[in-house]
Amino acid sequence: MTTTDRNFETQAFKALSQVIDPEIGVDLVSLGLIYGVTCTQGLCTVTMTLTMMGCPLTDVLNQAITNSLQALPDVDQVKINLVWEPVWTIAKMSREARVQLGLF
Repeated sequence: MTTTDRNFETQAFKALSQVIDPEIGVDLVSLGLIYGVTCTQGLCTVTMTLTMMGCPLTDVLNQAITNSLQALPDVDQVKINLVWEPVWTIAKMSREARVQLGLF
């Protein structure tokens, strides 16, 4: 069974919007770091990037993402697919996040 419907994606993005980058103080979704989420036979795959390579909080964020998504029905495991393309820029941030950080 593959869970790729909009309902799951909405639930996953809502869950991930509770994961706050501790250095920046803004959630990963608003920062524009989450590129996609799918779930196939209990394996939830998150395609995302970071604001910079070598982020010292990668393990902390990975654990928070995993905990957040494993709370959803049908999610048994979480795999994080870290990508560097497309390159993250502040333009990927939500308007609210840019305002919160004074980048408007």
